[in-house]
Amino acid sequence: MRVLLVYPLFPTSFWSFERALSLVDRKALLPPLGLVTVAALLPQDWEFRLVDRNVRDITEAEWEWADLVMLSAMIVQREDFAAQIKEAKRRGKPVAVGGPYPTSMPEEAAATGADFLILDEGEITLPMFVEAWERGDTSGTFRTDGKPDVTATPIPRFDLLEMDAYDNMSVQFSRGCPFQCEFCDIIVLYGRKSRTKTPEQFLAELQRLYELGWRRSIFLVDDNFIGNKRNVKLLLRALKDWMQEHEYPFYLNTEASVDLAQDEEMLELMQECNFNAVFLGIETPDSDSLSLTRKFQNTRDPLSESVQKIMSYGLRVTAGFIIGFDGEKPGAGDRIIQFVTNTSIAMAMFSMLQALPNTALWERLQKEGRLLKEGANINQTTLMNFVPTRSIEAIAREYMQAFWVLYDPQNYLDRVYNQFLLMGEPKHKTALRTPSWAAIRALLTICWRQGIQRKTRWTFWRYLFHIMQTKPRLWQHYLSICALGEHFIAYRQVVCDEIETQLRDHVESRETVAA
Repeated sequence: MRVLLVYPLFPTSFWSFERALSLVDRKALLPPLGLVTVAALLPQDWEFRLVDRNVRDITEAEWEWADLVMLSAMIVQREDFAAQIKEAKRRGKPVAVGGPYPTSMPEEAAATGADFLILDEGEITLPMFVEAWERGDTSGTFRTDGKPDVTATPIPRFDLLEMDAYDNMSVQFSRGCPFQCEFCDIIVLYGRKSRTKTPEQFLAELQRLYELGWRRSIFLVDDNFIGNKRNVKLLLRALKDWMQEHEYPFYLNTEASVDLAQDEEMLELMQECNFNAVFLGIETPDSDSLSLTRKFQNTRDPLSESVQKIMSYGLRVTAGFIIGFDGEKPGAGDRIIQFVTNTSIAMAMFSMLQALPNTALWERLQKEGRLLKEGANINQTTLMNFVPTRSIEAIAREYMQAFWVLYDPQNYLDRVYNQFLLMGEPKHKTALRTPSWAAIRALLTICWRQGIQRKTRWTFWRYLFHIMQTKPRLWQHYLSICALGEHFIAYRQVVCDEIETQLRDHVESRETVAA
């Protein structure tokens, strides 16, 4: 049995980093962890090949080789998801699909022509599919209301990945989140109980990556790494020893709720384990909007103090922000700019609010008759998919202006510099490695573009020398975040152009209806 695992293309987005990744000869930020986990869950006497379309195209030989094509996708990958299913069916190949997009929108996924829908979590539904396939079924939908015990999840088949193509590797410790944010689909997909792997199980995954030669950053994809604090601390204590024994071969980064700032023991353990970055879902500095959307965990302590506390433990804070909440007062974009500037958050992922399928927000807006027909998308280049409580034109204008200002080259460079001044230095040195030619070339390119060509050149050198003097263990990390500015400078124009086009179409459509 020969299975071709296909990961569809992502559109250009906040996280795509094409310009920055090309500097170091890499194709994508992260690999498809879901698909290599699927490969581990399927019968191991089957043969597997994996093609990440963000890395390369599928060859005709690979299409011909496959007995079955399997795809996993997020909502933002829907376009190429449908295109690859069409290509598979044109060649007469049966297709099975799963992942967040088909699970959230099964009717839409089924309309693409897929034969099998393997929904929800694969530990339960993949065995259902295998049983159906082996008895000769040619189609089917497999669902479950249950949540699997992830302590039984095998080590992902990392060996299937073209590892040199990725900037970070992905692993997972937990699924689910204990909070109840109205707009979030994580609790819909994975529940509000944070289910974790065992420390031994997780360390076995790191050991496998180590054996395969991986020595760069690893992203823990948990949507809230600290959702089960007791189990996370058990992991970190074991991880601390493993990292020491292996001479700190990786830097780690993850996502967490902002209440991480309240737990100094957790922060100290993360620092000991060589974590150097964390993504926080801050959403908005407006306390009324946070309460309305049920993000109560962000209202308990001053957000700016929490951010700076986390930074002091050597964790670079990246954060998500949203505009367009119900009851939001004008000037929300300016307030987000002010907050991001005051807290020195270099990378602020900013988007207009989207109602995602089956969330509490989706259900409320559906009852109120405010959902639009376009469906859901969570890219930064998409207008809201519902009727907001204030003018969508006003929200979009504030959004474009704020995005443009946030990623002005000087503003971005200032935030990167100020953030690294606030950050504590790492406690441990990673094992020394000979720099690659790609890394040397990337360094020279950044120094040329940002240190010579741009108007910010004098600021660039002044900041860099000061970081090297005051934070000697951070200067390489600092330069890598400066390099990401290459992406944001171009991407802010993409955001504004695409939102402007959609806004114009929206106004014309409204005027046509009114006429």
